[in-house]
Amino acid sequence: MITGLYPHQHGITGNDPPKGTDRNKMLKHINAHATIPKLLAEQGYLSMQTGKWWEGNHKLGGFTHGMTHGDTKRGGRHGDLGLKISRDGHQPIEDFLDECGDKPFFIWHAPFLPHTPHNPPPRLLKKYQQEGRTLPVARYYAMCDWFDETCGELLDILDKRGLSDNTLVVYVTDNGWIQRENSGGYAPRSKRSPNEGGIRTPIMFRWPGKIAPKQYDTLVSSIDLAPTILAACGAEPTDEMPGINLLDLVVDGKPIERDTLYGEILAHDVADIDDPSASLQYRWIIDGDMKLILPHGGGKAELYNLSD
Repeated sequence: MITGLYPHQHGITGNDPPKGTDRNKMLKHINAHATIPKLLAEQGYLSMQTGKWWEGNHKLGGFTHGMTHGDTKRGGRHGDLGLKISRDGHQPIEDFLDECGDKPFFIWHAPFLPHTPHNPPPRLLKKYQQEGRTLPVARYYAMCDWFDETCGELLDILDKRGLSDNTLVVYVTDNGWIQRENSGGYAPRSKRSPNEGGIRTPIMFRWPGKIAPKQYDTLVSSIDLAPTILAACGAEPTDEMPGINLLDLVVDGKPIERDTLYGEILAHDVADIDDPSASLQYRWIIDGDMKLILPHGGGKAELYNLSD
């Protein structure tokens, strides 16, 4: 999402390094590539990182401001201090906007919601507890409600500052989640799987006055977010970015000539920091209504008609 590249292109193929390998050795990959904040800095933008961030200190991603220090000796792994955003309010974002003044800004808001731990406020959990619904499912629904509530608070900040009409808000979920009925984890065919429950997630845009509310059935991917954001800000994508500018569709109404999507599923832990294929588990392609899943290194191929 931050580079506009597939994992096999940017080399960041997992969250945690091989056992016995210093996490900092993986950070060479984020240093080697252009990112949205780096490219927007050339347009005079200030940028703020909050929430989940796996790539060390926020400055390595090109952010001018941020919450994540990334120091492994102080608990740096996937966001550290940044994980407080939304769960503990949005004051760091308020402070950042104060500092921006009239300068253009980019905010990376990746809250630890509705992520585990599923510990919603009691007032929200009570809404979803009912006969026949297990506690893990009720907790998950309440977490989604909590996330929704905090997103509203963030949009209110933009509204109250008079920034909404000139701010593009982009929403994407990093993976799907199907809650297990009787435990706190995720069910099969959801997170970390190549199935629709794992990879098919919402992408939404909010830009009052520019984008009219509408739902599309066009094939799009998170790989398209970087080119879209850059286009909105008057910046150019790099030649390596394979995604497309979705503003052509949602602002200008131009049909997008695309009938296929590609993706790859890699292991949670990196097998080899210099060999992306070492972590590869599945490749998949969606062609119209048809979806093919190919396990890496053998195994049975799966073909689905998604309309069914």
